[in-house]
Amino acid sequence: MRTRIALPVLATAVAASAFTLAGNAAAQAWPQRPIRLIMPFPPGGATDANARALAKEMETSLGQSIIVDNRSGANGIIGSDIVAKAAPDGYTMMHISVAFAINPSTYKKLPFDPIRDFTPITNPIVGNGALLLVHPSVPARTVIELIAVAKKQQLVFSSPGIGNVLHLINEAFNARAGIRMLHVPYKGAGPALVALLGAESQVMVVPPLTATTYVKAERLRALAYSGAKRLDTLPDIPTISEAGLPGFQIDTGWHAWFAPPKTPDRIVNQIYGAIQKAVQTPRMRDVFTTAGYQPVADPPAVFQKNVAADIKRWGEIVRSANIAPE
Repeated sequence: MRTRIALPVLATAVAASAFTLAGNAAAQAWPQRPIRLIMPFPPGGATDANARALAKEMETSLGQSIIVDNRSGANGIIGSDIVAKAAPDGYTMMHISVAFAINPSTYKKLPFDPIRDFTPITNPIVGNGALLLVHPSVPARTVIELIAVAKKQQLVFSSPGIGNVLHLINEAFNARAGIRMLHVPYKGAGPALVALLGAESQVMVVPPLTATTYVKAERLRALAYSGAKRLDTLPDIPTISEAGLPGFQIDTGWHAWFAPPKTPDRIVNQIYGAIQKAVQTPRMRDVFTTAGYQPVADPPAVFQKNVAADIKRWGEIVRSANIAPE
């Protein structure tokens, strides 16, 4: 016997089915509102500047605004903790420096697990190195002269915080040069640079993006560069290896995007696509390479495998610099 379905019942079933399909489509449509990008450092530093430039470029691809939210403190840990505990809906992301991979070795206890509590997306750029700067009051115009001064008097170097990559480069320089400059940490690269400009500190290692303007204006003096080769924008500044410490070479690591744990793959892939497209534009490539960064943007699967390896690599550098965990 053929079963008959009353028309009102059939209409209700069709409507319900259409509603379900529409709901599923809406659930898959992303983004539908502005995205919050946590910046775990203060304004004024290279990480903040790079995040803002990249976010602006990505807005066209995503069709939504990306609002940078500075939540600084504890070398990026405070901002990272916000992301670790955020909803995995694609509306909270983080742009952070390689401090993320360093913190597990410089802090005895973190409020999150750096592997389990995040979804790594990609590393848009990698820093080739940093400039070794001194305040003009320091009577040194070369690396060798700086070492000589540091052996005669106590010099102070500022950094964005204990365990920050710029701190590690300066400590590695100390160890290699056989000197002991006093470290004064600040809550970000911006405040640390202000301290150097005001002669509260005498030395600082700074990414080219934020240092070049002050060097060209002769407000700060660049003695050398920590990368493998000289900067195109400052060709007269030697590498630290060339300037008297052969073989000394340390990059400034990646800048990377992370999402909360369990963020859907479709959202991760869409964010990755927008980042990859952004860093490949001629304008953005020029912005980054001029500032001493190499556009990379590894696929999520590749970057996710690299995070654990980077935590181990930077941990070895922390130990070699004799930095005790806090």
